[in-house]
Amino acid sequence: MSILASNFAGISSPNPFWLASAPPTDKAYNINLAFEAGWGGAVWKTLGEDPHPVNVSSRYSAHHDMYGNLIGINNIELISDRPLATNLSEIRAIKRKWPDRAIVVSIMVPCKEEAWRTMLRKVEDTGADGIELNFGCPHGMPERGMGSAVGQVPELVEQVTAWCKHYTRMPVIVKLTPNITNILQPAHAALRGGADAVSLINTINSITGINLDTFEARPNVDGYTTSGGYCGPAVKPIALNMVSQIARNLDTQGLPISGIGGITTWHDAAEFMVLGAHNVQICTAAMIYGFSIIDELTDGLTQWMRNKGYQALSDFIGIAVPHITDWKYLNLNYKTIANINPDACIGCGRCYAACEDTSHQAIQPSIYKNQKIYSIIEEKCVGCNLCEMVCPEHDCITMIAQENKKPYLNWTQHPNNLMCEKKIEKVTA
Repeated sequence: MSILASNFAGISSPNPFWLASAPPTDKAYNINLAFEAGWGGAVWKTLGEDPHPVNVSSRYSAHHDMYGNLIGINNIELISDRPLATNLSEIRAIKRKWPDRAIVVSIMVPCKEEAWRTMLRKVEDTGADGIELNFGCPHGMPERGMGSAVGQVPELVEQVTAWCKHYTRMPVIVKLTPNITNILQPAHAALRGGADAVSLINTINSITGINLDTFEARPNVDGYTTSGGYCGPAVKPIALNMVSQIARNLDTQGLPISGIGGITTWHDAAEFMVLGAHNVQICTAAMIYGFSIIDELTDGLTQWMRNKGYQALSDFIGIAVPHITDWKYLNLNYKTIANINPDACIGCGRCYAACEDTSHQAIQPSIYKNQKIYSIIEEKCVGCNLCEMVCPEHDCITMIAQENKKPYLNWTQHPNNLMCEKKIEKVTA
């Protein structure tokens, strides 16, 4: 058996890398190319009732960083705009051609029991491995009472999930919206409804920019736009946080998670998995770089696993979860101080500007080997990490833990806390 072999909610695939429900999975042609390249599975672009939706033009807009790198995509594309019969026929054909790959079908229909029952029977007849309930789409479909309009109401999440579990033999994956205050509420609802797994995150409500000459936003549809779904590398921190919340919650921690959100490299995927994701879904990176990125994903994850001595994905899934805790349990007596390596310092002054203007005035100019460099004023340094983050030289600034011999002390025990609890043991998760 391959070291990357995956079993997610009873669905087997040769590796944990699936294509997310999105433009790359809207037809057999694309998915056949992806499977030839080596992808482990695909979630078919969301199916709805006939007549199929009508999309607009244009549909995407980009968010770039100050160096021109694409870090996010906003899209206002709807669910599949192809006839339902065409999609169902192609799903059946792809599954027969690629029996070892995971084929999951994303579904979105109105919150009527009969509508879900009818759609489930049609999808089940294709031989697909599972379904994903699209409760996350933040644009277009919520106006019709679907997508995130369902995902933001736990009662509806629970009800529709229960319908689906009643009417199908296939594993039911509930795709959660991030456009909500507390991700645990819909996760709990999915669990109560009997969900076999959850996937997250879906896209985030966004507007990527305004043209300051015409005052029109992007994407431009005849001079107008609407808030769309934001995805790509910029959403990864949000996704990691939400995945970890579900993985460490006592009620939901056993719920299988498919991690989604800004995954571009094997390293990104591994981060999701050590925080509790059992597999990952990828969209934006495939749209930007093509399906061939699967080679870097599988090769990189395989090499990392071998270097760590892991024989299977289960050896490290969730291994980082115990390191996540509530702020009130962090050790207030733990201290770090920045250290600047004078041989690596290029004298750019970025650390000094950041600390002097916006932080704790703990960096000063120095002379080393007749060159201007910078050094730390240790008694002023609070260990905030800002200087380390802005430094352009790798390993020039490091954070050094200090030996202060003080015992563990958290906020629940601190005398400054007027609601201090008298006896609180150390809690790490």
